[in-house]
Amino acid sequence: MPSVEFDLGYLDTAVELLEGYLLSSDNYWKLNVSSPPGEPGYPTLTLGTVILALARLEAGQLSDSQEQRKFELQNELNRLRTKWRTAWGKKAKKEFRSRLNLWRNFIEDLRQDSPGNFDRYPYEVNRRVMLKLLQDEAFEIPVSQQQMLTGLDRIINGLLIPGEFVWDNQLAGGFPQEMYPYLYRSLRK
Repeated sequence: MPSVEFDLGYLDTAVELLEGYLLSSDNYWKLNVSSPPGEPGYPTLTLGTVILALARLEAGQLSDSQEQRKFELQNELNRLRTKWRTAWGKKAKKEFRSRLNLWRNFIEDLRQDSPGNFDRYPYEVNRRVMLKLLQDEAFEIPVSQQQMLTGLDRIINGLLIPGEFVWDNQLAGGFPQEMYPYLYRSLRK
C-alpha cells in the first residue's frame, strides 16, 4: 500500500491539474512529477485514483500536519467538484466503464487460474474499490454496467471465500466489510 506521504503528494499534484483534466476529453493524464523516494511512481491522473487516495487518507493514521494537508486538499477537491459538477460526473461515468472492463478482465484471469492470479488480487481489487467510489460520483451509470458489476461480484463470491482484509490493516476501519466485502476475500483452499 502507498504511504500517507505518497497519497498526499499525489493529491497535491492532482489538485493543481484537476481543472484542466476535468475540462479535457482524456480519461488518463500522465503526471510529470516524482513520487517520494522508495515508493512506486505515481499513477496517472484520474478521478478514481484521486478519490481512492483521499479515501485511503481518511482511513489512515495521520500526524497533525498530515491531517491539516489532507483537510486543505479535501476542501480544494470539494471546491472543484462543485464548480465543475457536470464535468466531474461525466468524467466519473466514463472512467467507471473503463475500470469495469479492467475489473472484468482480471476476474476472467482469476476464473481461469485462481491460484496463479490470486497474488494480484490485493492490487487488482483497487479497481473494484474505485468502481464503488466512482459510482457515487458519476452521472447515470447505465443499467447494463450496474448489472455487469453485480454479476462480477457474484463471481468473486463464488471464487473466493471470506478472509482477512487484503490491504494494510491500518486502513481496515475506513473500508468496512459491509460496504467493501471484496476487500475481505481469500483464496479457496
